[in-house]
Amino acid sequence: MTDEAPPNPRSPAMRMLRRTGAGLAVLIVVAGPWWAPLILRQLDFFRVRRVEIDGARYVSPDEIVSRLRIDTTASLFDDVGPLEKRVRQHPSVRDVRIERKLPGTLLVRITENLPVAFVQAASGLVAVDATGRSLPVDPATADVDLPVLAVRDTLSLRVLGEVRDQLPALFARIGEVRRLPRGGSFYLLFRLTESPTNLAHDVLASGDVGADRLSDIVPVEQDLARRKLRATELDLRFRDQVIARLP
Repeated sequence: MTDEAPPNPRSPAMRMLRRTGAGLAVLIVVAGPWWAPLILRQLDFFRVRRVEIDGARYVSPDEIVSRLRIDTTASLFDDVGPLEKRVRQHPSVRDVRIERKLPGTLLVRITENLPVAFVQAASGLVAVDATGRSLPVDPATADVDLPVLAVRDTLSLRVLGEVRDQLPALFARIGEVRRLPRGGSFYLLFRLTESPTNLAHDVLASGDVGADRLSDIVPVEQDLARRKLRATELDLRFRDQVIARLP
């Protein structure tokens, strides 16, 4: 009787088995994102039981939840693409990203189309964004203080959008914007309200004004405040100059 020799771990058959096993392991790992949700979404433990809204300032969280249309059978591992698409169709939503928080919470992060002005309309004041699109912001119920425009002037709205993004403190002081004719051209008039450090006054600017140019009034206002002087008007219509007109 003779004992059989143990398999040689370096034999071709053993090497093939090891390669096959390694390949199956890699396949399971790579395919995990495909098969794991299929299994997990069948478990009641991962049903959606809570929705959190982040980034909503002017849009009602209830409106976002309503657009999601999530029922009691929804799983945390369902595809969120259709949910994001429905929320993105809200006029006040610029972008949305939905994240999962185990075991049963959806976190909806929204980026809003921010209002930059109220425009006079037959129905009353209408909130609009920097592109002139109407937004469902009710001035009677929303805690919002925006400049008022007599008409939906795209140039004024563009400038207000820049100022809101880059100079929020100055934007908060703009009470009204008007486009005024000047010969064959025009200029913009900004009415600034009083602040703790500055009195109310007007700012005149050319039609191509931007946030950078409007920021030139800040050091002038600071200098006037130090000298205890009051300007009724700051004029930016002349290149590289800020002309302060005193009472």
